[in-house]
Amino acid sequence: MANLIVICGPQAVGKMTVAESLRDKLRYNMMMNHDSIEVSDRIFGFATPAQKEFNAFFREKAFELAVKHNVDLIFTYVCAFDIPEEREYLSKLKDLFEQGGGRFYFVELSADLETRLARNETPHRMERKASKRDVTWSRDNLLKDARRHKLNSDENEVWFENHLKIDNTDLTPDRAADRVIEVFGLVPNDKSEKEYRFGV
Repeated sequence: MANLIVICGPQAVGKMTVAESLRDKLRYNMMMNHDSIEVSDRIFGFATPAQKEFNAFFREKAFELAVKHNVDLIFTYVCAFDIPEEREYLSKLKDLFEQGGGRFYFVELSADLETRLARNETPHRMERKASKRDVTWSRDNLLKDARRHKLNSDENEVWFENHLKIDNTDLTPDRAADRVIEVFGLVPNDKSEKEYRFGV
């Protein structure tokens, strides 16, 4: 059976760094939302119909294989809480992993806009996400989405049984990851490094 931890939140909130810390502490495998985006962009071009279809297929197949082969997975995702289809999509992921005997955990990160704008330009972000290297575009896109969508849930809004909200404005990735592990009672896997973080 395979578990899925979804690390959700707006752009540059720290999803990747918290997920990387969780990956190393738990020895879970990890798929960033940008893993499929960057690959599909390179093959089919930015935001083209073929890119969008391949991006969706890439993720769907990765989730299916994780369940099939009992691979615990961390997935980073930007969720627009104002769009009903988002909850439907996440609920399908929950069902997929739970029907395979695993557990579904939903971690929602939040940080103030000033912090996110600063994190948007960190060298590690530039290194890991090629599409963010155009800093002007990335900043404008962050601000546009902040105005256009609800990227964090309301204070008393809970979507799932295992829904943890963390304001990581002033938290290091390790401290945020430790809180996830503690709250959900997660136990590290017995895996060699090459099985969960080969090439990174």
